[in-house]
Amino acid sequence: MTTFFRRLNLLRQRSLLSLRLLAWVLIFSLAFTFISSAIQLYSDYRKELTQITARMQAVESSDSSGLARSLWALDQKLLQIQLEGILSLPDIVHLRLAIEPSSELVIGEIPRDVATIVHSFELVHVEGDEFKLGRLTITADLARVNQDMKRRVGIILATQFLQTLFISILIIWIFRFFVTRHLTTMADYAREFSIHNLKRPLTLNRPDTPGRRQDELGQVTDAINQMRERLNQDIARQEQDALEIQKFSQAIEQSPSSVIICDRQWHIEFVNQKFSQLTGHSPLSIIGKHPGSLGSDNSDNREAEKLWKSIRLQVQRVGVWQGEVTSARRNGERFWEQLIVTPIKDAKADTTGFLILGEDISIRKRYERQLLRQANYDILTGLPNRMLALDRLKLALAQARRESTEVGVMFLDLDNFKHVNDTLGHDAGDTLLIEAARRISSCLRGSSTVARLGGDEFLVILPGLQSAEVSSQVAERILKTFSMPYQLNSHEVYVTTSIGIAAFPADSDNSGELMQHADAAMYQAKRKGKSDYVHFSPEMSEISHERLQLESRLRRALQQEEFELFYQPIVNTSNGNLLAAEALLRWNNPEIGQVMPDRFIPLAEETGLITAIGEWVIQQACQNAVTWKNQLGRDIGISVNVSPRQFRAAGFVTSVMNALSTSGLAAEFLELEITERLILDNSIETAQILQELDEHGVRLSVDDFGTGYSALSFLKRFPFDTLKIDKSFVQDVLKDPDDAVLVSAIINMAHSMGLRLIAEGVEEEEQVQFLQEAGCDCAQGYFYSRPLPAIEFSQWLDSYTSH
Repeated sequence: MTTFFRRLNLLRQRSLLSLRLLAWVLIFSLAFTFISSAIQLYSDYRKELTQITARMQAVESSDSSGLARSLWALDQKLLQIQLEGILSLPDIVHLRLAIEPSSELVIGEIPRDVATIVHSFELVHVEGDEFKLGRLTITADLARVNQDMKRRVGIILATQFLQTLFISILIIWIFRFFVTRHLTTMADYAREFSIHNLKRPLTLNRPDTPGRRQDELGQVTDAINQMRERLNQDIARQEQDALEIQKFSQAIEQSPSSVIICDRQWHIEFVNQKFSQLTGHSPLSIIGKHPGSLGSDNSDNREAEKLWKSIRLQVQRVGVWQGEVTSARRNGERFWEQLIVTPIKDAKADTTGFLILGEDISIRKRYERQLLRQANYDILTGLPNRMLALDRLKLALAQARRESTEVGVMFLDLDNFKHVNDTLGHDAGDTLLIEAARRISSCLRGSSTVARLGGDEFLVILPGLQSAEVSSQVAERILKTFSMPYQLNSHEVYVTTSIGIAAFPADSDNSGELMQHADAAMYQAKRKGKSDYVHFSPEMSEISHERLQLESRLRRALQQEEFELFYQPIVNTSNGNLLAAEALLRWNNPEIGQVMPDRFIPLAEETGLITAIGEWVIQQACQNAVTWKNQLGRDIGISVNVSPRQFRAAGFVTSVMNALSTSGLAAEFLELEITERLILDNSIETAQILQELDEHGVRLSVDDFGTGYSALSFLKRFPFDTLKIDKSFVQDVLKDPDDAVLVSAIINMAHSMGLRLIAEGVEEEEQVQFLQEAGCDCAQGYFYSRPLPAIEFSQWLDSYTSH
């Protein structure tokens, strides 16, 4: 019994739904049983009553005539028997016969407290006429019916109750087996459910079939597992969002820009570490303050209020404000800051605060000032540059138009500056430019402008002139100041200038054309012999245009394969054997024909095209040298001239080695001819390039030796193999004893230094004999052959080597 109650208590605790269902099943089942039983009992009761009533009616129909005859005949005994017969019928307990006129006969007894049914009918004798004899009243009690009804009620209630209880228990067991135990499992699962065990799904202890997966429990289970999966995904998403938020928080905290977050009333809520580093304010000291109040004193408080009012209006209207402001640090130091102010909005696009990003741009502002000066002034000389000069020229022209005056424009270019720069070095060249700028400025009045356009070119603007003669006077003063020597690296150097002059409005009313005309006039001054000034004339534009066209054609010449190499042999003077050949560049343009080297080589150096052209020359010369080796069966050296600009170009040594590698020519059969003025540039860069070429085995020679500054002290510093005596000395060795002595001295000096000698410009046999007697190693010139194209030179090789 104890176990039963314990289980019942456990059932009550864990299966409240089952008990509640059992109670409701019992209630409704009993109610239904009671109603149905009542209806059944009532129906049976009415049936019993109907049977009693029918029995009494049967008495009337069957016995009324017999009773009437007995009563007519006054046969009391028979009447008594007939009445007792009626009384013996079931449930009839009392008979009362009322006899006309006033007597009655009563048989039986009516029980007390018992329901009865009464039925009466008249007794009539018909014999011709109808005679009413009396009235019989039959009384039947319901005791038997009621007792039987009570017994049936007890039986029906007991059987129905037991049946209902049994069915209810069966329903509860079925319900518990199929439903409530799974609900308990779900409850236990939900009770233990947490973010720490999201990987465990809800499973019910029942077979997993498609039908069960589709029922209500299966749908609930699936819904719970889907909820678990969504929760798992939500947690993963939250973790990812947390990582993103943490990353963004760290990014804001570690941002190189200062960050301020304000509320809707522009009160500071947050500042990052960079802000504290930038301004010196601690976060706690400024929380709740307005960003415009930081570092503001009474003097600039009004300006700050005006600025932040403008910021608020623009952020409200446009959605962003960006600008540069001067801010103050905690110690009062002012600095430039670039601010970006934007609103912070929620999901409904309502402004919840403001974000202020700041960056210290003080260094950039200093650089901007420097760049502004660099954009308008030459760094080396401090003079206005081309941009500022053009602005001043335009202002001078506008003023001249208003005042009806003239403007002189002078274009100056230093004569032989490149030679000085190549021989004495760039430092000396910079010193020369600074001194030249000072000398030009000393010749001008205060309203005039002198500007450096680049390189060794200067521009002078003479505003407000009354006549063109003033320009000539200024030019003469400038030429006079340039007649004095310059002291450059303990060298006394004379550098002059060529000046071109154009005037407004006589030559042009356009600033660009005036500068072009002055430039054209300057080139005309150089053609006249330099150190002179020339006024612009219209025909000079044609000359400038031709030079421009020449430059344009020169830029396309290499791509269109218009260059060609000519070769001149270098011969051993003692035995006449061919040792090498010098490569000489020629340009054959289909439109203007053959262009001489002295016309396009300086232009190529000036424009920088000489670098690409020089690389092509070295590659082509090396390939031809290998061709001649295959033709003659022995090595032929090749000598190539290298310009100073090509020599100093980045990757020069690499381009030389690529040419040797591509062609297959050994490095000792390539000789690079360097001008004498290049070796006078006693720079580390020059020494390194020469040393690197020598380490690779490339031979080096000094070209046109003796025509420039004395280079004897420099020869021993560089790894040269050969000296080439300029043809200007060789041509007059037979006529001028001084040249003969000089050539002999050069030969002796070179041999003492271990250098090989090559004499250029040999045209006569007597010159060859002189060189042989003087001990010159090699010679080249028209005596042996004029420069020939590659094909003709190959033919010359065959004919020369055959004899």
